Amino acid sequence: MISIGINPVAFTIGSISIRWYGIFITLAILTVVLWALRAVKKQSRLSYDSVITAAMIGIPSGVIISRLLHVVDRWSYYSQNPGQIVGTAGLTIYGAVLGATLGVWIYSKLSRLQFGYLVDLVAPGIILAQAVGRIGCTLNGCCYGIETSLPWGIIYTHPDSFGPPRIAVHPTQVYEIIFCLIGFAVLLKLRGRLRPEGSLFLVYLSLYSAWRFGISFLRDGTVFLLGLQQAQVIGLIVLAIAISLLVYRTRWIKKG
Repeated sequence: MISIGINPVAFTIGSISIRWYGIFITLAILTVVLWALRAVKKQSRLSYDSVITAAMIGIPSGVIISRLLHVVDRWSYYSQNPGQIVGTAGLTIYGAVLGATLGVWIYSKLSRLQFGYLVDLVAPGIILAQAVGRIGCTLNGCCYGIETSLPWGIIYTHPDSFGPPRIAVHPTQVYEIIFCLIGFAVLLKLRGRLRPEGSLFLVYLSLYSAWRFGISFLRDGTVFLLGLQQAQVIGLIVLAIAISLLVYRTRWIKKG
């Protein structure tokens, strides 16, 4: 078994504790923004200002929806502790992605931002950022898997970890890091080969939704609907929509 005894708190500033989770989530956000800016540098259809504005809208909308889905998923707890509803201790990746997408889409409708073009540009950056964020989850001890006897199971030994103490669990965070890196390579390979614009982003949504539905069977979580976790229910809905749009709209473009 693999033991992780790292203190999830990286450092403190007065009474404020800065956790590795927060550091890597910040790095994940920077990964998406920097990826978009790098892509814009090589293109002429978007400006730096439009990307920065989209980020300033997408980041808070992603945080808000992410927190909202977390609260809904754990409503039995938050209904008894309403003072803790507002906070950043619990976030969901689906809420972050879908919330940010919604915010940027609304912005695109109020401006000249080419939504499909932008989301295709940032799709590889999004899944790469997810890999970065899951490093924080691994160190934090959250998003862990169910108990396992496999030799690569993780045992969290630090008392401040969110992981179950001294119980070997599936390293589902590491599984997802590997998946995201493979998905990153796939999206890079497909860039420029799909039309209309927005199709690459739909591929990303399809890949991640299918993955998240499957990996959730190995993740610790609460039942949300029909014996499934919230992420699985959302994943099925997103997967159905994304696949339908890909089948009826997307076409393959051969590169010369």
